[in-house]
Amino acid sequence: MMQGLLAILLLLSPYALLSQTQSNQPVTPSDQPPSTATDDRIFGVIPNYQTVSNPQEKIVPLTVKQKFGLFAKETFDPFTITAAAAGAALSQADNDHPKYGQGAGPYAERFGAAVADVTTQNFFSDAVLASLLHEDPRYFRRGREYRFWPRVGYALSRVVVTRTDAGNTRFNNSNIFGMAMGIALSNAYYPNSSVSGNVVAVRLGTSLVSSALSNILPEFWPDIKQKVFHRKQP
Repeated sequence: MMQGLLAILLLLSPYALLSQTQSNQPVTPSDQPPSTATDDRIFGVIPNYQTVSNPQEKIVPLTVKQKFGLFAKETFDPFTITAAAAGAALSQADNDHPKYGQGAGPYAERFGAAVADVTTQNFFSDAVLASLLHEDPRYFRRGREYRFWPRVGYALSRVVVTRTDAGNTRFNNSNIFGMAMGIALSNAYYPNSSVSGNVVAVRLGTSLVSSALSNILPEFWPDIKQKVFHRKQP
């Protein structure tokens, strides 16, 4: 996970250097992207469905139906399925958890488990608990009026901090407990050797770090697209 963080920060380092020369003045609303979640794909591949580009504008809370729809759109995206297949392949190569063994059959089990892991965690976090607890499962960008490193810290912190439907900020109950519920449910289909307390604790920690890292690219993607690809934001 630390390697993943370093890779992302290396990718963003040119923007960090450029941002140090900018003033700390707020960006006017006309310079900001729309406030609604976007169907834009990061680098044309990674789905960006859950990002609200401009939280400074008036945000309309999601309905329960929209939260369930967002869960389905994110979970069953081709990129998510492909990532699950790749993760299963890496797990197979390292004979890592879940330890189903080697061969085509065990790989199919690993792939099924990977898809089930993503589905259950997203279902509990983004759909069920977000609806019951009135929390917004989207990621709200901080934006260009802030410096690079504070934005990185903000993005990482969203794993434990969220926005409510009423627009307030509080502990991210839906993400943390939804993640834990998904991991607990996986014990029903993981092999016995992969359901010990130590393995479950490591999986929870890995999921938390992965969730935090996943916010960094959505935070900076509009800036990267404008600076690297020279595309002005609407």
